[in-house]
Amino acid sequence: MELNSPDTWRWIWFSLAAIFVLCELFTPATFFFLPFGIGALVAGIAAALGWSVNVEWILFVVVSVVVFAGMWPLARRLEQADGEQEGVGATRWVGQEARVVEAIAENGYGTVRLEREVWRAESMTGEPVRAGTAVLVTKIAGTRLIVVPVDDSIDHSGPAQLEPDGQRSWPS
Repeated sequence: MELNSPDTWRWIWFSLAAIFVLCELFTPATFFFLPFGIGALVAGIAAALGWSVNVEWILFVVVSVVVFAGMWPLARRLEQADGEQEGVGATRWVGQEARVVEAIAENGYGTVRLEREVWRAESMTGEPVRAGTAVLVTKIAGTRLIVVPVDDSIDHSGPAQLEPDGQRSWPS
């Protein structure tokens, strides 16, 4: 096997292209290996055309960098869109008020009714919450609601809002 032969490098480049593309298939939404796969494919085509190994390497590096730079904004956008979406699915319950149906034990679980649905719930503070108590949903953890008791001295003249620091507020 002659490593200076474009014929040998043709197979090396095409094999690398296939390996990089397969790695991309098993890497979740990062577009990290795909640019290298495209660069190896271009270098493999150059090898098939009989170009020198030095030119193939230059093509591989330049094409990989250009494709990587071009895909970076797309990967960032997809990563941000892939994050948890507010108000979609179960996350729509965050900030909503519910009623405890079955008491929530200290550092344990109970159930709450949120509109027409009954959910398994746990107290955010770990303190017990009596049945019949109004609670505010602070977050969703799998199939559980994380809740805090609502202070009855607060005017509830609108839907509660959960502040970033975990405190709740109501519109004035």
